[in-house]
Amino acid sequence: MRRVPVLLLVVALFGSITRSVAGSSAAREYATQEKHGQAAALAPGVVESEFVFETAPFASAHASTIVETRDGLVAAWFGGTREGAADVGIWLSRHVRGEWGLPVEVVTGAQPDGTRYPCWNPVLFDVPDKALMLFFKVGPTPQSWWGLVRTSPDSGRTWADARRLPNGMLGPIKNKPVRLADGTLVAPSSTESPERPSTWRVHFERTSDAGLTWTAAYPPVSADESQINAIQPSILIHPDGRLQAVGRTRSGQVFETWSSDSGNTWTSIALIALPNPNSGIDALTLRDGRHLIVYNHTTQGRSPLNVSLSRDGRTWEAALVLEREPGEYSYPAVIQSSDGLVHITYTWKRQRIKHVVIDPTRLRSVPMLGGKWPEVLR
Repeated sequence: MRRVPVLLLVVALFGSITRSVAGSSAAREYATQEKHGQAAALAPGVVESEFVFETAPFASAHASTIVETRDGLVAAWFGGTREGAADVGIWLSRHVRGEWGLPVEVVTGAQPDGTRYPCWNPVLFDVPDKALMLFFKVGPTPQSWWGLVRTSPDSGRTWADARRLPNGMLGPIKNKPVRLADGTLVAPSSTESPERPSTWRVHFERTSDAGLTWTAAYPPVSADESQINAIQPSILIHPDGRLQAVGRTRSGQVFETWSSDSGNTWTSIALIALPNPNSGIDALTLRDGRHLIVYNHTTQGRSPLNVSLSRDGRTWEAALVLEREPGEYSYPAVIQSSDGLVHITYTWKRQRIKHVVIDPTRLRSVPMLGGKWPEVLR
């Protein structure tokens, strides 16, 4: 019988083991990506794409919010049978050791008399060295809801009792407040009137004592007395200190309004070139000075979900498509964490909350001629 050199046996065996390990590793990686909803190749600039939860004790999830605390990321959303159902509560998950924890219900709309109302639109905001704040709404409808806040001293592990905001104040209606250099919080808010069709109006709520007292400021009606129905603003901060708010309208386009005095007064609502299908957006100013907006670049439906960039808040360029398949991908929330990465959460088909991490230094924007999303990024 022919003898095979020991060295060749070792090499053959090592090669077989290596191929086996590599194959199983690739399989595990693909399985992980598939589990997290990212089996397709990640787009340039995207570092990670995953679901915050795979299964949950509620059928529908919507209106997420995300924040970075000293102990890591925290996300929240409202979940229940369906939007507006009495069993809809505020659910929360903490990102610990690289994984999202199981969802925990931290707010219900239960009243002292036993009545239960749906909860709406949580907004997380961390006040350094003080507390994590959870703003939310409770009530039968967006026309009749009221604003409340809970605080956590330990990054969302435990919570104080909910406190109702002063009369006339709703807190941030969907998107995060901004904290100015003097510590003042400016919360982007809005109202929807009870008549049909409802009148939408944007306003801003300011607090200089971490939410104990509030004042409100409203953009004036434009000189020609036209009324742009707008809600759910997000606030950008410009190098000269001006604030710019952008958000949702019924007019098929994103709106803007500007403040030159730290949010005490604002310009009339006007429309910008970005489309809007009457769906929520979110935006922020990156530490490199660019402005980033997450929105549906369409006038109908809630797909695709897109990211655009701007240097001045006026001219926007296409940067990334987060979702392009049929379905609902909506109501994004976006923050930049201390390591410079951008975190986006959004509604995925009303069934789950998706979490996407972006390295903004790797985003390359492309001009949108005539407001059309460029083919190169489709």
